Amino acid sequence: MKKLLLPLLLVSMNICAKPVNINTADAAAIDDALTGVGKKKAAAIVADRTKNGPFKTVDDLKRVSGIGEKTIAANKADILLMDAKPVAAPASTAKPATVPVAPAPAAPAAKH
Repeated sequence: MKKLLLPLLLVSMNICAKPVNINTADAAAIDDALTGVGKKKAAAIVADRTKNGPFKTVDDLKRVSGIGEKTIAANKADILLMDAKPVAAPASTAKPATVPVAPAPAAPAAKH
């Protein structure tokens, strides 16, 4: 029973997690949003970002001490690299309505 409790707890925490932009969030927000990332690792993420510039890919987090494949995999869905913007409605794929065009008048018959 105890063996099942920890994985269920981690999954439930991840379900409730809110995506976080690791390029703009403070350490407290990163700590709150990411599973397995505490105050020290969150502060290390902010320090790395300050020193080296924004993270270009999620895998760039590996350069932070204590952040590895497992932590990234557990949080991939909740890590943002830029703020989410509303998604524009896709352009209509419907064909434009065609307007019927009257046939051209017939040319007058040639006179002989």
